[in-house]
Amino acid sequence: MQIAQSVAASRALATGLFDTLRRDSLDAPGVTRDPYGPGEQRAHATIEQAARDLGLEIARDAAANLYMTWPGRDRAAKRVVIGSHLDSVPHGGNFDGAAGVIAGLVAVDALKRQGLAPACDLTVMAIRAEESVWFEVSYIGSRGALGTLPDGAMEALRRDTRRPLSAHIAECGGNPDALRAGARHLDPASLRAYLEVHIEQAPSLVEADRPVAICTGIPGNFRFPAARIEGAYDHVGLPRRFRRDAALAGAEFFVALDRVWEEYDARGIPMACTIGRFHTDADAHGMTIIPGEFRFSLDVRAYDAAVLAELERRVDAIIAEIEQRRRVRFDIGARARAAVGKVDPSIAAALTAGAETLGIPVLQLGSPASHDAAAFAACGVPMGMLFVRNRNGSHNPREAMEIKDFLAATTLLTWWLAEECCR
Repeated sequence: MQIAQSVAASRALATGLFDTLRRDSLDAPGVTRDPYGPGEQRAHATIEQAARDLGLEIARDAAANLYMTWPGRDRAAKRVVIGSHLDSVPHGGNFDGAAGVIAGLVAVDALKRQGLAPACDLTVMAIRAEESVWFEVSYIGSRGALGTLPDGAMEALRRDTRRPLSAHIAECGGNPDALRAGARHLDPASLRAYLEVHIEQAPSLVEADRPVAICTGIPGNFRFPAARIEGAYDHVGLPRRFRRDAALAGAEFFVALDRVWEEYDARGIPMACTIGRFHTDADAHGMTIIPGEFRFSLDVRAYDAAVLAELERRVDAIIAEIEQRRRVRFDIGARARAAVGKVDPSIAAALTAGAETLGIPVLQLGSPASHDAAAFAACGVPMGMLFVRNRNGSHNPREAMEIKDFLAATTLLTWWLAEECCR
């Protein structure tokens, strides 16, 4: 098929960019492309140069997102955005996020090679700061572009520098004051669709022996980024009835959440809960001291807004019961939330038809992880996602996406763009 051949002809472009992005990393093992820092900056420069080589228009917004646009015949028509992020978790893999940006550039290159021209603007978007581990704010770049960042986001501190997001954005050429005021570069009403290619983050495609999956939905979540339990420090010999043990309260909370998850699994309702930070105070704990403080983080996610609301009520009830029985106090701090990402049915159906036309075996798959695509869907932008087979999960140096699978996903993306935008 001509599209598959055109995408295959762009293999060197893809492999060259992946190799350069790996070299852009701050340190090993794996890659570290820190958001609004040297790692992400180098990656954006690499991608910008590739886009200039393809003859694309370059623009940036107040959040320092990078827009690389192939102008359409009708510049007033609603545009299509293909995007993903370039930042990584500390010591992550080379493909998480970056695959989506490179897929967009390869698709444009392949379409140009076929002599096609888009009816509307096609924009490849390199999004800033998707990995919330750094600032503990979800979708900073995409929500900054859409004007939907939460209040106080600019004051969030980066985990390593302890400097605010506003300072990092300003250093990278952005405008934090405009973001505080809710300025947006992308009006959802002006967008025809947002598509994203991403590696899978659980080995579902490996298990099913399929190279590509069509996303059926992105979970929403609620989070406690910096929660703590207050008990009382006391002597190790204190009888149980007098204790206000913050660590035991934390352990009981975690076990109770796992039982809720087990219940939902048995009911066939997909969700997940994760406690990522879970510890006593290293400056105060000791073998003969009852822990008087315990700190944790919580992420609870589900694919249905009603299920998510029900889970939040259950978490609050668990906390209230443990507080009363163990005589401790939970200070959950600020709650963060992200909406459920609904995939547009017409985009999913078209991608499914395209896979059949192209002879690409696909799986229908709900994403276990959050993605920038959810921020677009929350604003009413029609959204679709493709996942690429990846053997060893993500957020680690062992990400194992194979280029042939990446090219299969990019071929399907290119087919959709040709059918929907280039006629």
